[in-house]
Amino acid sequence: MLILLAAIFVLHIIGIILLLVSTIDNGWWVSDTMYTDVWARWINQQGQWNYTDLPVISSYPQDYLQAVQASAVLACIFSILGIFVFVAQLFTLEKGQRFTVSGVFQFLACLCIMIAASIYTDRFHTDEKTGWYGHCYILAWVSFVLTFISSITYFVLRKKTA
Repeated sequence: MLILLAAIFVLHIIGIILLLVSTIDNGWWVSDTMYTDVWARWINQQGQWNYTDLPVISSYPQDYLQAVQASAVLACIFSILGIFVFVAQLFTLEKGQRFTVSGVFQFLACLCIMIAASIYTDRFHTDEKTGWYGHCYILAWVSFVLTFISSITYFVLRKKTA
């Protein structure tokens, strides 16, 4: 059981790291001369990368952008809270009740990052022909899968008595 708990802890930490990288780093949409994330855009001009704000145009609706930003940040917060609750529950609650709250936090993180990536997929860069989804966008979907697996594992472990 100790090895299983350690593996779940490591899975949770990996999920947190991927959520943080996908939220903070600048690679949701990339081209040869531009990197865009949910916060800003980096443009390569004459061999130098320049930080610019995201454009305020119809292909970048601000309300959807704020929803993506908020959902990504909430996913990070819920996942970080989940790891603290996981450690606290190991020492305070009795068997059969231990991992319910951790599972709920991970499931909320899973839903939030799914919402962020789904809105980004549906509303942004639909008419752009140059560029592709970057590593942060892919990490967001990978972290969705990891947090989902982690939440399911917490709910299954809640039933374990040994």
